Amino acid sequence: MERKKLYNVAVVGVTGAVGQKMLETLEKRNFPVGELRPLASARSAGQRVNFKGNTYTVQEATPESFEGIDFALFSAGGSISEKLAPAAVERGAVVIDNTSAFRMLPEVPLVVPEVNAHTISQHSGIIANPNCSTIQMVVALKPIYDAYGIDRIVVSTYQAVSGSGQAAIDELREQTRAVLNGEPANPQILPVKSLPKHHQIAFNAIPQIDVFEENGFSREEMKMVNETRKIFADDSIQITPTCVRIPVFFGHSEAVYVETRKPFDLAEVRSLLESAPGVKVVDDLEEQAYPLATEAAGQYDTFVGRIRRDLFHPRGLNLWIVSDNVLKGAALNAVQIAEHMVKSK
Repeated sequence: MERKKLYNVAVVGVTGAVGQKMLETLEKRNFPVGELRPLASARSAGQRVNFKGNTYTVQEATPESFEGIDFALFSAGGSISEKLAPAAVERGAVVIDNTSAFRMLPEVPLVVPEVNAHTISQHSGIIANPNCSTIQMVVALKPIYDAYGIDRIVVSTYQAVSGSGQAAIDELREQTRAVLNGEPANPQILPVKSLPKHHQIAFNAIPQIDVFEENGFSREEMKMVNETRKIFADDSIQITPTCVRIPVFFGHSEAVYVETRKPFDLAEVRSLLESAPGVKVVDDLEEQAYPLATEAAGQYDTFVGRIRRDLFHPRGLNLWIVSDNVLKGAALNAVQIAEHMVKSK
């Protein structure tokens, strides 16, 4: 019996919300890990993490940390990736980066395995994970794009606070408690921690994720525009996004309107979605069945429902798309990229 090859894996930012999910996903999917190297900032070094029944001490991430590493999964912020990812590549690791640091570089593949796995082999050491809101949308739109083409996308997102990290999760929990007890909400994190003004997220909706660009769109919105075009390798797609933060812990929801290039049959659209990898259709109006963030949380699939033809545009299609933003939107997608590379070796 042939022995299964094992790979040495480093997880950078292992103590964060996504880093923890990366560990959990590696374990649940039985990725062939030889040595696990949990890495984080100097501030988090010394903490303990668990993996496959063993306890590991978190080490400070330095260039030397990547000696002997095969795969380095990064989710510790763009500045850390910019500093350490090249060092990891120099030492022979393949970097799968969850930040925006390298996404739009022409030489770096921007990968969602269900959509454009063929680009993985084009890497030069670094492969980028797209933004969470982009990932779930393109997973659902891939079969539609292949069958009919897409001219235009209008998307409104309703994004969980976990997209801003553990501090935002803690802030929603504390604000909810405070408001219910008649106390001040005391916002300090959202919409953007580094900005001078913050807004209450408990029982609220904030139409800003990341900073605003000169064109009036937020950086999160422009990620959806630019990343979707790169993933589909089609700069002719017109995309209009509005990204909103809502008081949900896990699970991004998106209302997506698509104008296809060719006429579509609605029953065929449903059939295409039902057979698409990574997609689960939940769409039974009589039973009030449609994707919900509470049900998508903790699940690997991207859920699609409210599938309906537009009232006025003959090639207009409406969808409701929900997925766990720290799983398919981050940790799972990264692990799937590594899995694809292992299978192709």
